[in-house]
Amino acid sequence: MADDETCFSYAAPVWHPPYERARFTLVGFIARSIRDGGADLAIFLLVGQLSQHSGAPPPKKKARPSLISGGEELETQTAIEIAKHTLLSCGLILAIGTVTGLVAQKIKIPDIAVFLLVGMAIGPAALGLIDIAADSALNQIILLFGASYILFDGGASLRFNVLKQVWITIVVLATIGVVITAAITGLAAYLILGVPWIVALLLGAALGSTDPATLVPIFRQVKIRDRVAQTVVSESAFNDATGAIITFGVLGVAMGSGDFSLASSLLDLFKQSIIGLVAGILLGYFAAFLIAHERWAFLAEYAPVVTLAAVIGAYFAADGLQASGFMAVFVFGIMLGNKDAFGFKMEKGEARKLDEYVSTIAFIMRLFIFILLGAQVDFGLMSRYLMGGIIVVTIFMLIARPVTVFLCAWPDRRAKWSFNEMLFMCWTRETGVIPAALAGLLLGMKAPGAQMIASVTFIAILMTILIQAPTTKWLGGKLGLLQKSKKRR
Repeated sequence: MADDETCFSYAAPVWHPPYERARFTLVGFIARSIRDGGADLAIFLLVGQLSQHSGAPPPKKKARPSLISGGEELETQTAIEIAKHTLLSCGLILAIGTVTGLVAQKIKIPDIAVFLLVGMAIGPAALGLIDIAADSALNQIILLFGASYILFDGGASLRFNVLKQVWITIVVLATIGVVITAAITGLAAYLILGVPWIVALLLGAALGSTDPATLVPIFRQVKIRDRVAQTVVSESAFNDATGAIITFGVLGVAMGSGDFSLASSLLDLFKQSIIGLVAGILLGYFAAFLIAHERWAFLAEYAPVVTLAAVIGAYFAADGLQASGFMAVFVFGIMLGNKDAFGFKMEKGEARKLDEYVSTIAFIMRLFIFILLGAQVDFGLMSRYLMGGIIVVTIFMLIARPVTVFLCAWPDRRAKWSFNEMLFMCWTRETGVIPAALAGLLLGMKAPGAQMIASVTFIAILMTILIQAPTTKWLGGKLGLLQKSKKRR
């Protein structure tokens, strides 16, 4: 089963017999996802389709006896043991992550880099303190809800007056920028790794989008000039749909299942964007009305619960309409964070309580996401393409990203970006959960070059998070872009 191993397995399940049935279920699921345009669904709910086929078929239902049979009692005991193991693992992650967060705060670097290292240390490849299966329901829930809540937190920090200045750059970076990055990275892979063109482009597409789950926490802890930080965060929130659509398009050509259609892809991207924006705007306004309206805010005391439910609702509302759930959640956060612009205002005590709640949940979610990401490293697979992968990722960081930023941001006469601002944006394009999920999806489909793509993607995750994230504050200071901390919302 060596060929089925993964560096990480956010969307690629561990394959078990019956192999053929699982494979055909997967192919059918991906085909429906590509057809419907549900990028987030295809990435994060893949394992849900496979869970029905991961083992022996379920026994036929029989009438329940009046007394509990021995088999049922054994199943109950097994479920209890699994629950205890899961609870213990979660407790360990929380305890270790809390101490790790404190250490990161003391040494003044973004905590996600330290979480990643700690996860690698306590995972099954090292100390073996935690071993949560990547295809487990718990892991998938953490990824799906965690990334959504972190995006909501990031959206809530953005302001309309800043977005009005930089929206053109955001749109271009989140669309054309992904194509430029994918093309340059693909060319590097073709020349250095010697893989076929279509496989190289598939790697470029998987790495093309940035990662909001990584960037939002960084800019929460490193205070950079508002318009720069908000541009980078917004780009990461909006470009996941672009990256997924390009990946699926190239994948169709690579597997001989169809030709890439530019018009169809653009239409799909436009549809996903509009539905995601509308869903986020409507739910954001409705939530703000319920918790901050002068007369009708009868749920003000329950604002944390309202936001929690609304984040889940925004994601699934858009996802159910085959649009980007992450985009909807991010826009929901923007609406709630700018509720003052609609005449809504919360009492100071309630606003402070909501702020503390959101900060705490966001911290817990990134703690779990990045410790689990580190714990699921497969060093053996990563080492197969280590040297070539490092060279490709170096070109990806130092050539592809700068070219993308200058081509997309420099022509924006409205924003009037300075050289230092563009230089800083060149350095902040961390790779994380979203590219990992896309690469895992390719592994699950046994796409051409999937092993190489998974290996290089995880090398990119390690290099960008462990090199770029800790140096963000230093570079911001050198370029004169740091600003004093200020209270949120």
